[in-house]
Amino acid sequence: MTQSICIITGSTLGGAEYVADHLESCLTAKGFNVELFNHATLVDIQSQPILIVVTSTHGAGELPDNIKPLFEELENQPLDFSQMKFGVVGLGSSDYDTFCHAVDIVENTLKAKGATQVCNSERIDTVTNFEHDETAENWLEGFLVKL
Repeated sequence: MTQSICIITGSTLGGAEYVADHLESCLTAKGFNVELFNHATLVDIQSQPILIVVTSTHGAGELPDNIKPLFEELENQPLDFSQMKFGVVGLGSSDYDTFCHAVDIVENTLKAKGATQVCNSERIDTVTNFEHDETAENWLEGFLVKL
């Protein structure tokens, strides 16, 4: 049976979407079934066994507008995600003291619903790291090993 992985994005300017597209290509090449949502809803993710969240940090350390409603809904629903495993790739600027704070929001929200974090999140500093796809792909290898 082919394993399914769901990828959702939180993106303001498109950077996270590009990284998610790259991860989707990597996973598809390895034989995974991949579902990618750029405007994910609760219905899209609630029964997913494996979730990868690729998100930038917006404004004062917040989730981007395309993913914020989903996480607000998650916080307010009594959900059981104990069957879900997840990983997070964040993009942010170390010029801000809220560097990759959206990653913390995603981790804390999913863990509060019982989901299991597979490995440390990847926090890509867009100020010093211009190889976003390559960095995320290297993280993906470690994620897959620990699944």
